[in-house]
Amino acid sequence: MPSARETELLEAAYRYVLTHGLADVSLRPLAAAIGSSTRVLLYLFGSKDGLVRALLARARADELALLADIGTGPGVAERLWEWLSAPAHRPLLTLWLEAYARSLVEPDGPWAGFARATVQDWLEVLRVAQPSDVRDTEAGLAARTRELALLRGALLDLLATGETERVLSAVRLV
Repeated sequence: MPSARETELLEAAYRYVLTHGLADVSLRPLAAAIGSSTRVLLYLFGSKDGLVRALLARARADELALLADIGTGPGVAERLWEWLSAPAHRPLLTLWLEAYARSLVEPDGPWAGFARATVQDWLEVLRVAQPSDVRDTEAGLAARTRELALLRGALLDLLATGETERVLSAVRLV
């Protein structure tokens, strides 16, 4: 169980990386920004990689908590898109995208497995939303994969351009 100080610093570091990104974070500026020292961060998290892993776990916990509120049944893809396209979620989704991409190009680093885990998380949300007679079939998996590809592609486009209405009209076509 983490100490109160570890939890406090993790939360402060999480708020920092939501604004500044994670890929090129340096311990000294991070520590100064959150009212700590590099020595304390290294003591609590073991290494910079340990801190990155803790921050990724924290981001994933946020993502899973928000996904849990999406619900099940018809319309889940539309509710997912509403959540994804909400301006309030941009910092988390930008951080998610950064971690996702880094886990693909640095599969042995602190990012290891992040992309695969989030694919599984989202496929499970979509699986639970499917009718029970389709849920555990190959056709059900293919449909979930298509929905996930559409949502993630639209998210990338939205994050790159900020063109909410254009991307929304494309999502509504499917």
